[in-house]
This record gives sequence, C-alpha cells and structure tokens, in this order.
Amino acid sequence: MLELSGKKILVTGATGFVGHNLVQRLVNMNCDVRGTYFRETKRRYEGCEYINCDLTREQDCDKATRDIDLVIMCAANSSGAEVMTKRPLTHLTPNIVMNAQMLQASYENKVKKFVFISSNTVYPDTNFPVKEADVNYKLYQGYHVVGWMKLFSEIMCDMYASKIPETMPSVIVRPSNLYGPYDKFDPQKSKVIAALTRRFSQRENPMSVWGDGNDVKDFLYIDDFIDGLLKLIKTDYVGAINICSGQKTTIKDVISSLKIATDTSPKLEFDTSKPSMIPYRTMDGSKMFNLTGWSPSTSLTEGLTRTLEWYEGTV
Repeated sequence: MLELSGKKILVTGATGFVGHNLVQRLVNMNCDVRGTYFRETKRRYEGCEYINCDLTREQDCDKATRDIDLVIMCAANSSGAEVMTKRPLTHLTPNIVMNAQMLQASYENKVKKFVFISSNTVYPDTNFPVKEADVNYKLYQGYHVVGWMKLFSEIMCDMYASKIPETMPSVIVRPSNLYGPYDKFDPQKSKVIAALTRRFSQRENPMSVWGDGNDVKDFLYIDDFIDGLLKLIKTDYVGAINICSGQKTTIKDVISSLKIATDTSPKLEFDTSKPSMIPYRTMDGSKMFNLTGWSPSTSLTEGLTRTLEWYEGTV
C-alpha cells in the first residue's frame, strides 16, 4: 500500500476540471503537490506549487517532473460533442505529443509511478456495461480519433510499464462521464451535464436539448471519482481499470433531476439534428470494487444539486 502523505506529486492540468479537484484533495492530505497549467487562471489552491508549462515542449516536461515521486496526467486537450464531430483532429496531435513527452520525462527523472487519465471512448459500441477486457479496437465512429489517441497513449504507458528492462509502473484510469464543480461550463466547450446545468440555472425556457434525450450514459460525480482514484493509486495495481458509477442514466433522467434541483419545468425541445455522441455507454466497475472496495456514494440528484449550487455561486 503506497502512503501518499508527504510524497512529491505532480498533477498536470492542475487548473482543469479533474486536476483542480485532485489538487485540493492532495494538499489536504499533506502531500507535496506541484501542478502545471498552460493558460493563466485565477483557479489556484493554496499549498500547491504551480508552474506554467507547455507540455508539448520537452524541456517543460523535464522541468515539471524533476524530483517527483508520482505523476498524475490530467492535462488534455478536450471539448464537447460539437468540436469532436466537426473538428476531430483537434484532439490528436497535442495530446499524443503531451502524453509521449510526459512519459519520457517521467521515466528519465525516475518517477516511481505514472497515472494516466484515459477515457471510455476506447471501448466499442455495445449494449452492455463494458469491462476492461472489452477493448477490441473497433470504436464508435464519432470517437474514432479521440479513442485511438487515448488507446495509443495507453499502449505507450504499457511500454514503459512492461516492455522495457527497467520499468516504470503505469496505471491507466478509464473514467465514466464525470461532472461536478470546476467543470467547463462555457457554451462552446461544455459537455452535456455542464451545459444543462448552465441552461437550467439561466432558466432557459423553452429549452433546446441536443438529441432525443434517450442516450444512456454512466455519470459519476467528481468527488466520488477522486475518492476512487486515490484508493487505486495507493495499491500496487498496474494496467487499465474503470472508475465508474455502474448506473444507467438517460439525458432525460438528468433533466428530471435538474427540474427538482431548480424547482422549474421548462418546455423541452429535442433537436435530433444537433451533434450527439454514442447513444449507449455503460461501464462495469467490478474490477475496481474487487481491488479497492470503492463504490460511489453520491446520487445523481445530490451531485447535480451540488454542481448547480457551485455554478450559481460563481456567476
């Protein structure tokens, strides 16, 4: 069991959604935390050493990983369904370069463990909850570019973990659809829950909803994800693993919970002409549960209420 308190931990993308929530938790656990950021932002947490880095630059990756015990790779070029549909190559080159450079720098600076935040886009289109072994390199068409980018990055992690004489243990985390405070709520970049939270908060009526509302997802509140991630990191596990809720939730379910949270009932206009992603994605979290005993504790309504309260406190 790895004790994190006192360890020197690097969180890349430390001002992003996952990164910022993770930094807060690690600092409160008395870890020695360093965080990278690309664009200047007011989003800081006292107790973290922040350094400005372009992780596509070899020298910046080297600077970030010096004297570090554990790297958690949260930095990524990401966006919502519209960008993934219209400009899918946006995610390809920057992410491949960042991930390759960070793995190399971590290895050369003798980092003891590398944690890569991957994606559930690596799985095929199924009508059942996907397990880690279900990767078959047949991806949903809309996820082809981002899915292959994540898969190649996972393969690079495995190279460092098992295909060279002196290995660097690497953990590949495949989260379900995360939501919560510090997510992207910008209209151009927000994903479905953040977008709907913003629009309910603004009392949009009528409310246009992309798709027919029947898409099935696995949504996981960010605090639960961080809980699971930290439990996983403390183990000796190497390889890929799902961190998910294991629950089937439709977009209409999300809307119903947001109606309760806001005490509103806007007229809904479902727009099937708008870009949407895979219509069914559920995940199996049994491997994670058997390894760590972790399971999520936040209900959808509770998580959405917390997210809404946080968002309304920032606007």
